[in-house]
Amino acid sequence: MSLWKLSRSRGPAVWLSNINVPRRLTFSLLAMAAIFIAGTAGYMAFGFSIVEALFETVITVTTVGYGEVHNFGPGEQEFSIILILLGVSTAAYTFSVLIETFVEGYLGGGFRRRRMERKILAMNQHVIVCGWGRVGRAIYNNLKASHAEVVVIDMSPDRIATVEGQYVEGDATDERILRSAGIDRARVLITALNADADNLYVTLTGRSMRPDLFIVSRAASDQAIPKLHQAGANRVVNPQDLGGARMAALAVQPHVAEFLDVVMHDGSLDFRLEQITVSAESPLVGQTLRSAMVHDQTGTLVLAMRDSGGGFRTNPPPTAEIRAGEVLIVIGDGNQVATLRVLARDI
Repeated sequence: MSLWKLSRSRGPAVWLSNINVPRRLTFSLLAMAAIFIAGTAGYMAFGFSIVEALFETVITVTTVGYGEVHNFGPGEQEFSIILILLGVSTAAYTFSVLIETFVEGYLGGGFRRRRMERKILAMNQHVIVCGWGRVGRAIYNNLKASHAEVVVIDMSPDRIATVEGQYVEGDATDERILRSAGIDRARVLITALNADADNLYVTLTGRSMRPDLFIVSRAASDQAIPKLHQAGANRVVNPQDLGGARMAALAVQPHVAEFLDVVMHDGSLDFRLEQITVSAESPLVGQTLRSAMVHDQTGTLVLAMRDSGGGFRTNPPPTAEIRAGEVLIVIGDGNQVATLRVLARDI
C-alpha cells in the first residue's frame, strides 16, 4: 500500500499526529494566517474596506458575536459560513497544538527531569558511565544486559537525549555533576570519554570524592595508562588493545572465544561466569572445596580463587582452603550460582 493511500485510510487526524510538535505548530500557524488572509480578501471583494474586512474576519473566526459590520446578503452569508467552519476548526487545532507545545516543552521537560532526579536519588550501588560515544554505548548495553543500574553523564544535549535510561547532562569533570549522578552511592565509576586528559581529570575528581570507589578508566594511548593508575584508576582499559586481542583469539581459538562471548554477553545459554565474594559469616570459611562440597551442594564449578591480596589460584585442587574475603570465580547456571551466593553470604 502506498504512503498516500495509507495516510488517506488512517484519516487526516492520525496523519497529523504523526508529525512532530514543532512542525504541527508551524503548520497550524500558517493555516491560521491563510484563513485570515483569505477572509480579509473575501470580505474586501464584497466591498468592505481592509480594516472592516479584517475586523469582520476576526470576529467571525473567533466567534465573539459583535455583529456584522454591514448587513449581509446571501453571498456574504455563504462566505461567512465557510469561513466559520474552516476558521473555528483551524483555531481550535492551533490552540491544542500550542497547549501541547507548552506542556511538552516546559512542563513535560521539567517533570521528566524531576522524575529522573528522584530515580537517581533512589539508586544505590549503581554504575556511572561518563561519555556517551561508541564506547560508552557499548558499555551501557552490556551493563543493562547484566541487569545493572546505570547513570550516564554526557555534556552533549543531542547525544544524551538518546539515552533510554537515567542520565545527567553536564561536564563529568565537574564535582556537582558527579554528585548529581549519585557518586556518593555508586558502586563503580567508568570514564569512557574520548580524550585521555578528560578521563584523567574525571578519575582524579572521582577518587578525591570517593577514596573507596572502584574506577575503570578508558585509555586511548599506552602513555596514559600509568598516569591513569597514578590518578586512582583501579583498572585501565584500552579498547583498541581489547579489540585486537579478541580478533586474534577468534583467529587462533575461535571456539574458545565464542564460548566466552556466549557465557559472558550473549545470554542465550543459562550458563554464567560469575564472581562471588565469601563473607566472614559464611559457613564455607575455613573449609576446603572438598569438605565444603561446593560442587555437590550447588552444581557450580570453581575455576579460580582470588585472595585479598589480588593473587589468583587457578584450577584450585579439592584441598584448596576457602578464606574469608576470597573471591570465587565460578561457572554454572542461574540457580546454581544463586545457591552458592547464599552459601557464601554474598548478598
